[in-house]
Amino acid sequence: MYKIAIIKYLEEHGFEAFRPKAVLFDMDGVLYDSMPNHAIAWQESMAKFGIHMTADDAYATEGARGVDTIRLMVLQQLRREIDEAEAQRMYDEKSRIFHSLPEAPIMPGVLDLMRQIQAVGIQCGIVTGSGQLPLIERLKKDFGAYVDEAHITTAYDVKRGKPAPDPYLMGLQKAGDLQPNEAIVIENAPLGVRSGHAAHIFTVAVNTGPLPNEELLGAGADLIFPSMEELNRQCQRLIPTL
Repeated sequence: MYKIAIIKYLEEHGFEAFRPKAVLFDMDGVLYDSMPNHAIAWQESMAKFGIHMTADDAYATEGARGVDTIRLMVLQQLRREIDEAEAQRMYDEKSRIFHSLPEAPIMPGVLDLMRQIQAVGIQCGIVTGSGQLPLIERLKKDFGAYVDEAHITTAYDVKRGKPAPDPYLMGLQKAGDLQPNEAIVIENAPLGVRSGHAAHIFTVAVNTGPLPNEELLGAGADLIFPSMEELNRQCQRLIPTL
């Protein structure tokens, strides 16, 4: 399965070889089981501004910059354009509600997965659409043994968020100016998968949410797993292939 996926990836993007030197992890729904909290925070906060947002909307837009999601929904539902400053004020309310909820746990299997990746000499990086400083501080606390701050890409590092390729291209840059065929993306949401695919990076989808597998495969995932635990279990088979 893995060899076939890699052959298809190389043919699609025109690369001669696949030589991973870094694995770039998304944050929400990959490192943390945080999407249920995000769904609650999005729905409650946007309702205060007259925006109807469902849990499925939260999952479908996960990975994009929050201000971009807000500006789009205001345009679609209220038929008006708002600037980034106004969107940021609305996003601040979403962040306030999110941080009032119980802390999301680390996704089962991810720490051992990072340990296995590091053990074979491949570096780990994080690429998130979040710009919430408390979350960035938590990343450093929870994953500091495997990822330093210089290898964390956030909303502050790019002007265009996911699904544009910019976040993962920045991740490649922070990993040492790597080429796309020298990295792997691990994502859980369609916008993030599209971002990794648009950056021409081999993209592994882990379906930790309610969306059907077809949405992740349709977005360009090269491989798909049902959970981070299953990806961790398969890691020993996957790494020799890589």
